[in-house]
Amino acid sequence: MDIILKKNVENLGEKDDLVTVKPGYGRNFLIPQGLAILATPSARKVREENIRQRAHKEAALVEEAQKMAAKLNDLSVKIGAKVGENGKIFGSVNTIQLADAIEKLGVVVDRKHIKIIGDTIKTVGTYEATIKFHRDVVETIKFEVVGE
Repeated sequence: MDIILKKNVENLGEKDDLVTVKPGYGRNFLIPQGLAILATPSARKVREENIRQRAHKEAALVEEAQKMAAKLNDLSVKIGAKVGENGKIFGSVNTIQLADAIEKLGVVVDRKHIKIIGDTIKTVGTYEATIKFHRDVVETIKFEVVGE
């Protein structure tokens, strides 16, 4: 079943993508939730026109996302955490704390677009995370967790 996404759906696609899904998933979840519409010939024409009109705006957004990613690469991100014995953190470091630390350095990033690579962070050390600035601009950054 071919559908056109009306919103970004994680692990499926971005807005205005034409994707093929199983009929039950499309009819019973995506379409009733307002996440997609059937890919009829008229809907495909509307989609093509929308993409054409958005092309120049999209180029500006990609350029801005690349600037933000380049700015973030130059910064060193450090997150302070309360530490017990043997360098173990009380609790864990999550995307909210990482987004706040990045925002303090002058780059605004939505925490939903941050994915920490590996398991949960429960010790002091250096870790990596991927940040999705745009569908075409995904950057991997290193950050350090230090004890307070």
